[in-house]
Amino acid sequence: MAEKSRLGELYKSEIVPALMKAHSYKNINEVPKLVKITLNMGLGEVKDNSKSFNLALDELTAIAGQKAVATKAKKAISNFKVRENMKVGAMVTLRGKKMYEFLDRLISIALPRVRDFRGVSPKSFDGRGNYSMGVKEQIIFPEISYDKIERIRGFDINIITTAKTDAEALDLLKAFGMPFRK
Repeated sequence: MAEKSRLGELYKSEIVPALMKAHSYKNINEVPKLVKITLNMGLGEVKDNSKSFNLALDELTAIAGQKAVATKAKKAISNFKVRENMKVGAMVTLRGKKMYEFLDRLISIALPRVRDFRGVSPKSFDGRGNYSMGVKEQIIFPEISYDKIERIRGFDINIITTAKTDAEALDLLKAFGMPFRK
């Protein structure tokens, strides 16, 4: 079996016992856990330029540490000059060790590099224990070289958990070290 990531070990050794005590769970399987993290980048502005599209795909691949795939339009929208099956975005789904490594890099390296950072919003939960946030600039990640980027692009990060409520998910992400605003 492959070696565990730092946050994966932290989850098993410290977070699970702390959450069991705080929420008085009777079974270890009741404790919320991370299922997956998805990264989505809309690339509608470069749909005609395949070189720019491939550069953006490579940037998302470098950030995630796993190959990103192109997403295609489900139907044609003439006002946006989009045809059916045209490439309009990129996405990657992280699970297991890569998911924990990405979350570790996001919390400890990328978010502190954001200008005027005061924490992420605690109101971005969906009501079912999943958290979504947007990143305005891909250059906050150390994998992206400022000299090699074509333009500043943002993307969405969705953290999917097994938590039943937003409060449980908030406690889980706080335990991982997610810097929430006061």
